[in-house]
This record gives sequence, structure tokens and C-alpha cells, in this order.
Amino acid sequence: MITVSSVTKGFAGSNLFEDVNVGFAPGNNYGLTGPNGCGKSTFMKILIGAESSDEGHVSLPERTAWLRQDHTHFDKNRVIDTVIMGNARLWDALSQREALYEKEDLTDDDGEMLGELEMVVMEEDGYTAEPEAAILLAGLGIMENMHDLPMSELQGGLKLRVLLAQALFGKPDALLLDEPTNHLDMESIRWLEEFLIDYRGVLVVISHDRRFLNSVCDNIADIDYQTIILYPGNYNDMVRQKAEYRSRIDKQNANKQKKKEQLQQFIQRFSAGTRASQTRSRAKQVEKLQADVVKRSNIARPFIRFEVNEPTGRNVLEVQEMSWAYADLPIFTDFTTNVQRGEKVAIIGKNGIGKTTLINALLAEVDNPSHPKVRWGHNSSVGYMSQNHHDEIEAGSTVFEWLFNHRPAVGMEQVRSILGRMLFRGDDGGKPTGTLSGGECARLMLCKLILKGHNVLVLDEPTNHLDLESISALGESITDYKGTIFYVTHDRDLAARATRIFAFPEPNVLIDYQGSIDEYLDWYDKHHKKSA
Repeated sequence: MITVSSVTKGFAGSNLFEDVNVGFAPGNNYGLTGPNGCGKSTFMKILIGAESSDEGHVSLPERTAWLRQDHTHFDKNRVIDTVIMGNARLWDALSQREALYEKEDLTDDDGEMLGELEMVVMEEDGYTAEPEAAILLAGLGIMENMHDLPMSELQGGLKLRVLLAQALFGKPDALLLDEPTNHLDMESIRWLEEFLIDYRGVLVVISHDRRFLNSVCDNIADIDYQTIILYPGNYNDMVRQKAEYRSRIDKQNANKQKKKEQLQQFIQRFSAGTRASQTRSRAKQVEKLQADVVKRSNIARPFIRFEVNEPTGRNVLEVQEMSWAYADLPIFTDFTTNVQRGEKVAIIGKNGIGKTTLINALLAEVDNPSHPKVRWGHNSSVGYMSQNHHDEIEAGSTVFEWLFNHRPAVGMEQVRSILGRMLFRGDDGGKPTGTLSGGECARLMLCKLILKGHNVLVLDEPTNHLDLESISALGESITDYKGTIFYVTHDRDLAARATRIFAFPEPNVLIDYQGSIDEYLDWYDKHHKKSA
């Protein structure tokens, strides 16, 4: 059981949450939700003790594991050892046992200590620790040839996967995960879902992947109104409950207002007559009929709609037997496809397999219509959103100025309207571009694409830094878009909007799958099992 008692935490002169009292019970999986900046990661840090609260305290089970963010801390350790360190009692016993075995002469005390250590190793399933750690690593896409490498030789995304395996190792009673699907491909996310669904401790997880939360969580702990409110069910259930509550209060307030108006009409009609006592009674009723005040919910969804200024021709992209390599390493070979106007193409595959390289190869030929391998269609206007939003938004101007300068002909009011639809309201347009958060940069890049009116969009991991409601709005915009769109994603809800899939099922293999993401995943599972 995780118990949070009277916890208050302030930041920049205001409280993120105040006097929070909540319990997380064993056997339940809790999604910790709320918009960017509401304090989810801060609350998680308070739970694990990495940050102190202003008031209150937290009680955790003794065996509590969490996803660490310090990528370099384990650089000197082997990958497999880093995972086993997730069980601190076991690792301490193994380390002490190894040190004793390295001694030339063992004393009687040493022999007695070895017996005690062997008992700890047995109790903690230490004799199967390496195989169990290897299974976790394989499920998260860390192949066996990496298990004996020092952590320092792994790239950042792979290190995060090892640290996730560390958190999952050793059957902890409580598991705290902050964005565990970051840097995971679709296959690894599906594996992690199955692992967490079978987990029997208490799980608290932060994620921007709506389908992941809906699949894994049976409760939602939502940070709203400066507190944490528990909702039974998954994320979709929580959103529905919030809407129903608001609708119920609005309906009650409307009924109160109607009754109030009827009473006031009676008072005006009979206040000067013989029914004065009745009018006084009605006046007291009016005083009691005050509308219930409901604070504004933190759920705010931007309105994303990509307009098309001018349509393309029917054929948007033709690729004939195109191959690409990076530093003599083949990325894909003899890829052929024909994409027509209005199609939605999701580009999927494991991290580092070549998805961004494919995009760059296609974009390199946008201004080269004579290229024999790649032909963009008549009147194509391509809008591009890269993964690195900060690199594209120069410091030195404001949000409004940056966006306005990309298409001043539309006028200031249109620019303000787009910013407002994307949750840049009030004084937000005056924010310096150099101070924007990752989520704000992502929304501003989407503003630019809305403003420009391209008929072809190419988006590389567009959900990076977006919150759940922004991702949902982006998915709806992809469905409604009248142009043609290519987008790299690991988000299955977003991929489900696609009409076809460009997939890397394995290294150096790029296929054009004519079907939905669910159909592709079924095909992949069958193909993968056959190959195995």
C-alpha cells in the first residue's frame, strides 16, 4: 500500500497540489494523469523521495522500485548486472559473496557469512537472476549480444530500456514508472503492457500513450483542482466521468436558474398585494437557489484542423526501387510505392531502424522533380515537423511574432485565432520563444502547419512532448485532413488513423503494407513466430 498523507507542494508562488490524501492499493494499476505542467513528475519524485513536499508525508512498501532517470549512474556496470541491481537485497548479497570468494583464506566467520549470504540468494531467487534479467531485456528489445556490455557503450534510448528492466526486476511490491514507453517501439510497448497487466503489486504510471493507459490501468489518479482525484476504470472512463459530472452540475444549475426566475416573477407580481407573506417565503427560496460553482477542469483539448490551400494532383508520391544506406550500412533496398491524394501513411518500426532516414530521403527530393527514383506529384506543398522542435523555433522573438512571420499575409487576427485554438491564450502570445517548454514547442510547430495550409504533411514523432488530450486532438485532425500525410509514430491510436503502413519489420527490410495497423500487427506476429 502506498499512502499519501496531507501532502502539499508549491512551485513559483502557487500550489501544484494542496493537502493531498490518497492511497494506492496492492493489486491495482493507477495511471497518474493531468496536463503538462500540472505536477505529475513532481508528485512521482515526492513518492520515491527524490524531492521533498512542503508538508505531509508518504509511506511506501519496503520493496518499491521505480524507473530511474540518471542515465550515466551505471556506466561502469554490465547491462545484465544493472538489471539485477533492481533487487537491492539480492545484489548486495551477490556482491558480498563474490568478495568473500576472492579471498585466499576464508575464516570461520567468513564461512558462516557465506552460508547466510547463500540463504539470501536462495530466498531472492538469485540462482535464476541472470536468465530472468535476460528475459526482461529481450522483451524490451535489448538483444543477448548486448547483455555483457558496459552500460557506457549503450545509447541513451537503450540505457532507458535497461533501467526500465531494472525497475521491473525482482518482483517489487510497488512499481513507480514515469513515461516508461518513451524510446520504446510498438513491439516493446505491447510486451510491457502484458507484463504490467500480470503484475500483482501496486503500480503508479505516468504515460502520454492513451491506449497504453486504457490497456494497463484499472484506476486513474488525476491531478486536478490542486489535488488528486481517484476514478475507477481506465483513462477513457475518467474522461467520461468528468464530463458526466460537469454535465450533471450544469443541468442542476439550469434547473435552479429556471426555478429562480419563476419565483422572482411571483415576487414581482404579488409583492405589493395581500400575498406579502408568500412573497417573503419565495424570496428566502431564491436566496437558497445559488448555482453550484465548479472549478474549471484541467482537461483542455486544442482544436487542430489542417486546412489545404490547394489540392495536389491524384498521384502524390511515386517511388521506384529506391535504396538508401548510411555509412555503407543498408537502411532499405529497392523500395517501391505509389501514394495517392488523401492517403494516411503511418511509418513504424523499432528505434534506430531507419524511419527518420526514410523521411529524409523522401524530403531530399521535394525540390528535385527530375529524380529517377522519387517523384512528388503536381502542385505538392510539403509541410514538415521534425522530432527536434527546439531546433526549429529560434530564440529572440515571441510566440506571436514567430508564427506571424511565417505567413503575414493572413493577418494578425487569423494568427491569434490559431494560437488560441492551440491553447496559447491571453498573454501566451507574448512568451519569448527561448523559454518555451517541449509541449509548447510542439504545439507551436503544429500552429505553423495549420497556418501554412500544406496539401502534404510529413510528421516525425509528432506526439513527442504532447499531453494526452493534444495527442487525441492530433489523431482526429489526421482523420479529417483532406491532404496526404506521412507520419512516424509508436502511438498505436495515432497509427490506427492510417490507411496504409510503411513498416520496417526487420533491419534493411521496408515494406508497403496495404492495411490497418491492427492487421499489420497480426501479420507481423504470425511472421515473427514463424521466423522464431
